[in-house]
Amino acid sequence: MARYRTEIECGKLRVLFVDECHLMSGDLEGYVWGRRNQRVEVPMINERERQTYYGALDLLSKRVFIEAQDKGNTACTLAYLKFLQRQFPDQRLLILWDGASYHRAQEVKSALSALNSGLPESKWRIHCVRFAPNDPTQNPIEDVWLQTKTWVRRMAGLKPSFIGLKALFEQFCALEIFDFPKMHMYGTFSLIK
Repeated sequence: MARYRTEIECGKLRVLFVDECHLMSGDLEGYVWGRRNQRVEVPMINERERQTYYGALDLLSKRVFIEAQDKGNTACTLAYLKFLQRQFPDQRLLILWDGASYHRAQEVKSALSALNSGLPESKWRIHCVRFAPNDPTQNPIEDVWLQTKTWVRRMAGLKPSFIGLKALFEQFCALEIFDFPKMHMYGTFSLIK
């Protein structure tokens, strides 16, 4: 990140930690107490209610940008990358994400090649970098999902429906600024005005 410091602080390059979160109706349930060595049954009304969110945690502003999608797949990944371009139309994007198969899909590679066609790597509109395999501790947005789901569980009594759950999830993501110690392992940056 050090080599990008000037571009990040001048607002030319936006660094985003990207991941998907699958919100399910069971996320309304929190933790229950039970006797040791005894299984506790928690009734589920509809186990199939689920919503996939794509999210990007901004290194500089500490805000998260989410978009609901049908599922985590190649088409939805491409749609989310277009969503991010609309959010930051005048900036290049450095995407840091995991190695999900749909992040590595040929359609994604082709779309990025077309978008960056003829540009040197230092000028690519979107540059994607993968984290090490099987290590979610590298991606700070994992902490966003955990904090958001924990908050939603605490507030679920207010709106017990799945629609209410989604509204709470989206509201928390929109209003909160997320600054986790994990983000600082990538450097500390401030916006130059």
